Amino acid sequence: MPPFLGRPRTGSRWRVLAVVAAGGALGASARYGAGLLWPTEPAAFPWTTLCVNVVGCALIGVFLVVLQEAWQAPPLVRPFVATGVLGGFTTFSTYAVDVERLVHDGEVATALGYLALTPLAALVAVWGAATGTDRLLAGRRATA
Repeated sequence: MPPFLGRPRTGSRWRVLAVVAAGGALGASARYGAGLLWPTEPAAFPWTTLCVNVVGCALIGVFLVVLQEAWQAPPLVRPFVATGVLGGFTTFSTYAVDVERLVHDGEVATALGYLALTPLAALVAVWGAATGTDRLLAGRRATA
């Protein structure tokens, strides 16, 4: 299994847990801050949560390609950034709460649209970012 998909090559499970927790606290704090800066009104489309999830997924795509193709990072960097920071930043639990809130507020069509749009946009973001990063890195390797 490639190192970016599996456990870090060295280090204990407790160190991995510690870096994931620290990264998660940073990512969740950034997500909370986004919600404070761009609050969603009741019965409104949850643009903040959608944008946070799409941006977070795009960053995960970029980061994992860079780790695979261009950077021999220390073993705890991947769980800190990808699982901790970006996992804490993206918020599919809030996405589910947003869908429930929209349905409760009688915005069923908006809830269904949001329910479909979020995973589609997240998948497109991670794919597009990973593909673009891979192409950029391949172009740089070709000119080097």
